[in-house]
Amino acid sequence: VQLQESGPGLVKPSQTLSLTCAVSGGSITTNYYYWKWIRQPPGKGLEWMGTITSSGSTYYSPSLKSRTSISRDTSKNQFTLQLSSVTPEDTAVYYCAVGKVVATTGYDYRGQGTRVTVSS
Repeated sequence: VQLQESGPGLVKPSQTLSLTCAVSGGSITTNYYYWKWIRQPPGKGLEWMGTITSSGSTYYSPSLKSRTSISRDTSKNQFTLQLSSVTPEDTAVYYCAVGKVVATTGYDYRGQGTRVTVSS
């Protein structure tokens, strides 16, 4: 399975960050796999942000739930992260990944990551 993130590298404070993960070599509707977004701020560890399941159910980190939305396009085999009202603290490398556990930073496969900077 290959995953590839895409989206803007620079976002202004208060705007909405939108990233897309294109998946190949596997289907996002395959049972028992959980498609997730993870991020790593500079100098910090990995943080689980949210997950969308093979049936389209979503789960979010409590600390980010009010600002996060994950959706999918099964016809394109891709899923999308939206993070609203961003601040410089949201500056991080963002990864899309797939694994067998819903709400962790663990994964079986992961994209190479995309660096997002929040700055005016």
